[in-house]
Amino acid sequence: MKTYTISEVANELNLTVYTLRYYDKEGLMPFVERTASGTRLFKESDIDALRIIECLKSTGMPIKEIKNFIDWCSDGDSTLQKRYNMFLERKATVEAQMEELKKTMEVIEHKCLYYKTALDAGTEDIHKNNKIEINH
Repeated sequence: MKTYTISEVANELNLTVYTLRYYDKEGLMPFVERTASGTRLFKESDIDALRIIECLKSTGMPIKEIKNFIDWCSDGDSTLQKRYNMFLERKATVEAQMEELKKTMEVIEHKCLYYKTALDAGTEDIHKNNKIEINH
């Protein structure tokens, strides 16, 4: 079975070695084996688990909650419902984030059109009738 060094895993996942050590310190990698001298040996399944950790982190999930998930995985089938519920919650969180991003994109697209029209006309005055006047 092929094993990977911490540097190889960091490169593969576009993380720093420091980040991986931090995850280990926080208990997110209890599955990673070590040599007698303490060097971490990563397997393909460890890299897959780290991809899930990165996915959860990208949703804004706190490290403490990710640790709960890792612990549940270690506990086996008795925690399947907890893990399923957690992913349903994450899904709802990401859907809400996507809705917010859609609204943000609408504003950005509007401003792109606004400035493109002004550039084509050679002046922002083309929008004068649409502007909100701010009086001090």
